[in-house]
Amino acid sequence: MNLGATELIIVLVILLVLFGGAKLPKLARSLGRAQKEFKEGVTEGSKVEDKADEKPQDA
Repeated sequence: MNLGATELIIVLVILLVLFGGAKLPKLARSLGRAQKEFKEGVTEGSKVEDKADEKPQDA
């Protein structure tokens, strides 16, 4: 899903109308934090999975 310049501007205008200028920085900050936490969770999950793969299997 690629957004062109026109589509991006339309989305930004809609967000500005819905949330107002004062709340947009707070919204962007919370979205950034959520993305960071998600990435950390994925990284942590892959580390746990890697540790499980490293354990020797009993025959």
